Amino acid sequence: MGSDRLIRPVGEGRVALLRADITTLTVDAIVNAANQSLAGGGGVDGAIHRAAGPELMRELRERYERCPTGSAVITGGGRLPARYVIHAVGPRWRDGNHGEPELLAQAYRSGFTLASEHSCTTLAAPSISTGIYGFPIDLAAPIAMGAAAAALEAPGTSLREITFALFSDVDLEVFARTL
Repeated sequence: MGSDRLIRPVGEGRVALLRADITTLTVDAIVNAANQSLAGGGGVDGAIHRAAGPELMRELRERYERCPTGSAVITGGGRLPARYVIHAVGPRWRDGNHGEPELLAQAYRSGFTLASEHSCTTLAAPSISTGIYGFPIDLAAPIAMGAAAAALEAPGTSLREITFALFSDVDLEVFARTL
């Protein structure tokens, strides 16, 4: 990871922002913006499945049937440099009045908790639900950052660095303003 990332100390660790392809990052775990059926899809989900190889889907099929919105499950990383992939399911944006902010926060919390339970110290996450699911990034960024700060400040957590791997300059800019 280059020196062009923005970093802020939080608790015993730090939050970092980086414009990057999440599939290339050497971290203990990456978070995948998954769908409820864990079937692979477009965007980040599709990119992770392509980079990880068929063993990722095979492990998902063997271990899980589905994953409700706001929850997360974990698999090995397949061919990725990351040891684990945490598949977190964020909400589809409707109008903000159907629990979307709470469900997004819960998706991040579930993912970060799984990472800590598997003794991960470094984790990379995308901006969940802000692509095809249509969650406004201006509303999503503070939720993501709040969940990351809470995870890094949690008593006994193994997490020391959470990097938000953002796909576009616009996404990075929004997250940087929030940071």
